[in-house]
Amino acid sequence: MAKKNDYFGLSRLVSIILAIIPITAFICGAVTRIMEGKIVAGLLRILLGWNIIWIVDLVLMIVSGHILRLLNI
Repeated sequence: MAKKNDYFGLSRLVSIILAIIPITAFICGAVTRIMEGKIVAGLLRILLGWNIIWIVDLVLMIVSGHILRLLNI
């Protein structure tokens, strides 16, 4: 069975495709962090997720299959 990654436990390929598109990366990143119970991190993604965080998320998704965990609170 394939290892599940970020973006709602979808496969790595689907997560990479979602990360490439800025709007879906923005929405999926914020929703993923809120679903993890990290409300502050989700709100920061909503406020800051349209710029450098998107680029870092894209690189990390391709390399490791996970999004940036800027705040772990």
